[in-house]
Amino acid sequence: MQDRFGLPISTKSTVAAEACTEGIDLLLSQNFGPEEKFQQAIDADEGFALPHAGLAWVSMMRGVASEAKENVGRAQALASDMSDREKRQIEALSLWINNKGPQSLALLREHLNDYPRDTFMLRLAQRLFIQGCHSAGVPNFPEELFALCQSLEKHCSDDWAFLGSYAFAHHETGRLEEAYRLAQKSLEMRPTNAVASHSITHVFFEQGDAVSGGDFLSNWLEGFDKRAAYHVHLSWHLALFELAMGGYQKALDRYETYIRPSVIAKSAASLADSASLLWRLQLYCGTPPPKPWDEVRDQAMPAAGNPGPPFRDAHAALAFAAAGDQDALGKAIDGLRTIADQGNVLAKEMTLPLVQGIAAFAEGNYGAAVTLMEPPMQQLERIGGSHAQREVFEDTLLEAYLRAEQFDKAETMLRERLGRRASIRDTFWMGRVQASTGETGPARSTLQDAIDGWSGADDTSPELANLTSLAGTLS
Repeated sequence: MQDRFGLPISTKSTVAAEACTEGIDLLLSQNFGPEEKFQQAIDADEGFALPHAGLAWVSMMRGVASEAKENVGRAQALASDMSDREKRQIEALSLWINNKGPQSLALLREHLNDYPRDTFMLRLAQRLFIQGCHSAGVPNFPEELFALCQSLEKHCSDDWAFLGSYAFAHHETGRLEEAYRLAQKSLEMRPTNAVASHSITHVFFEQGDAVSGGDFLSNWLEGFDKRAAYHVHLSWHLALFELAMGGYQKALDRYETYIRPSVIAKSAASLADSASLLWRLQLYCGTPPPKPWDEVRDQAMPAAGNPGPPFRDAHAALAFAAAGDQDALGKAIDGLRTIADQGNVLAKEMTLPLVQGIAAFAEGNYGAAVTLMEPPMQQLERIGGSHAQREVFEDTLLEAYLRAEQFDKAETMLRERLGRRASIRDTFWMGRVQASTGETGPARSTLQDAIDGWSGADDTSPELANLTSLAGTLS
C-alpha cells in the first residue's frame, strides 16, 4: 500500500490505507474530522500504527498532551513490523509530544533528506519551528523554515500541502508576492486548504490591505466547516481586519460567535486568539471591551506557576493582567523567575521580562513596561508564533512609549512600521505623537488622514471617538 505521496504504508487493508490518507489530508489542510478518519483506519486494521500517530497529532493540537502521549505510545507499540520510514515518523512525533523538540527536528531533517515528499513530516517540522526556541531551539526560525522548504521544492512542487507550508515560510520572511502565488496555486489544487487561505490572509496583513484581506477571508470562510478548530484562528484574523477598518462592533460580534472561550471551547489551544483580540480591543480603545475577561483568564490558568512555551505564557499574562488576577500573574512570574534562576536562558532573556512588562503596563507603570519589554522585543521571534500574532506585544510597547511620553521612540517605531505598510491606526498614533510634541499643523493633517481612512468605521467605536476628540482639540 502507498499513501498519496507515493510512499509505502504498512497495512494490507485498502480501507485502512485510504482512511488514514484522508485523515492526514484533513490534518494537513486544517479541516474538520481527521480523527474520525484515523479511527476508521484503526477499526479496519487495529494493528496499523500510523493512524494512532495521527490521533496523537490531533490531541497535541487540541492542547491535550496526556492524550497525545497515550496515542503515540500505542503507535510505538505497534511499530515493530513497520518500515523504517514509518518508525521514524512515529519517533519524531513522540519526541515532539514529549518536549524533545531539538531532537525531533534533528530526526526530521534526516528523514526529509531521505523522504523529501513526506509532507506530513515537513508539517511537523514547521510546527516545531513555529513554537520557537522552546520547541525547536531555533532563534531565527522563519529563515530556517524557509531554507528547509526550499531544499524540498524540486521534489514537492506538485503537492498542495507542501505549497501551503512553503507559502507560510515566504510571508514570514518578507517574501510576500511569492507567498501569495504559492498559496493561490495550493488553493487551485485543493480549494479547502485552510493553510493556503491562511497564508493569503497573512500576505494581506503584512501589506496593510485590510479591505482586500477582509473580503478574501470572509468569502473563503463561508465554505469552511465551522466545526474545524482552525476556524477560530481564521476568525481571529478576520476580526483583526475588521478592527483595522474601524469595524469595532463587527470584531466584537465575531469574537462572541466564533472565538469566545465559553462559546467555542475552554482550551489552551485557542488562548492566543481570545487573549490577544480582547487585549487589542482594550489597548486600542483605552477601555475594557464589553466581554468578560474571567473566562479567558480561566483558559490561561495552566500557565499560572507552571511555565511552558513562551508564546503561551506571554498570552496568558495578557489574560491575567487584564482580568486583574494578581495571584495568577504573580504565580506565573514566580514560576518563570525560578526556571530563569535555574539556568533557563529563554525564560531569563525573553519570557520573564516580557511578562513582567505586561504586568507593569497593566499597573500603569509605563516607564517600567518600556524598560522590561524593549530587550526581548529585539528578538521576539524566539517566542514563536507568526509576526501577526507577535504584533500584539509590539503594539503594547508602542502604547507604553506613548503613555510614558517617550515620543521619540514611538515615532521611530511608527515610521518603521508605516514604511512597511499602510495603517490607519498607526497613522492615528503618529498624530498622537505629533500632537503631544507640539507639532500642531502636522498633527492636524495626520489625524485628518486617519479620520478619512475610517470614514466607514462604527459610530460606536471608542477608538474612533478618541481620534475625533483629539482632532477636535487641535481645531
